[in-house]
This record gives sequence, structure tokens and C-alpha cells, in this order.
Amino acid sequence: MITTADFDDISNLNTLINSAYRGELSRKGWTTEADLLDGDLRTDEQSLSRLLKNPSVVILKFVSSDRITGCVYLEKQGSSLYLGMLTVSPTSQAKGIGKKLLNAAEEYGRAQGCESVVMTVISLRYELIEWYERHGYKKNGETKPFPENDRFGKARQPLEFVVLEKRLR
Repeated sequence: MITTADFDDISNLNTLINSAYRGELSRKGWTTEADLLDGDLRTDEQSLSRLLKNPSVVILKFVSSDRITGCVYLEKQGSSLYLGMLTVSPTSQAKGIGKKLLNAAEEYGRAQGCESVVMTVISLRYELIEWYERHGYKKNGETKPFPENDRFGKARQPLEFVVLEKRLR
């Protein structure tokens, strides 16, 4: 079931997101960033709380057996919907949860009157970029620098983001 996350979910979201992207548990899935960035944190509870306080932001959560096993961060930015932190528990990956969350995000964007969904993906995440491309996303030619702030992990090599976009209308 996909519903909107609230402040009571922050601790569980934090655990889920960090387990899917960093540390040893993340290596059980295919979304790990552990080989690209040092550190065990992708986010923290303070950051998630700040995000949820923004009226333009919603985090959708996928709940299975009374446990949050997936989530996605969405922020309305003008006529676009920014999508970030699409997360599925490493032990629940390859079961269609990511696709369901992606579809729910696009439905949310349409309901908000958005013309497109945009996201940034680390350019070296070829398998992830290919997954999004199979779901209709395209590189729009734009790149963005990877933040040098190492609060949530220091890059082990030079990194940049590519911008992917999907038109909703």
C-alpha cells in the first residue's frame, strides 16, 4: 500500500534510506552507493524532518506487512515534480516496489498539474539510469555538480549528476 509519510515515519524512513544506499546491508541490493561514497549516511532524521516541513514536499511510502519497505521524495518545483530518494529495502528489491512507487509519483505529479518529472542521478550509476530510461525517462542534456559537502559521504572519485526527465502531458 502506498500512502503519504508523516513525521511519525521519520525514524523508519531514515533507517530504510540509509540501509538501501550505504553500508554493508546496501550491498544486498542493486541501489548501493557504498562503492562511490564513504560513510554510512545518505540522510538523517533532521534532514527528513526539514523536508517534510516544506509545503511543496511529500514523501510517499510503500508499506508491506506493517513495515515501510519503500519510499520516494517528491517536491513540486513550478511546473515540474522533482523526484529523489526512490528507495526500496535491499531485501525487498526486484519485486516491483520501485516501479509502483515511480508510477505513484507520476500520478501525484499529474494530480498536481505538473508537466514533467525531473531527477538527478549520479552519472556513474549506469544500471539505475537504464532502469529509469526503460520507464520513459530521458537524459535532458543537463548535468549538475556533485556537492562537495561531505556531510553524507565523501566521494571516492569525481562525481556529477545527469538530469533525467519524463513528460507527463
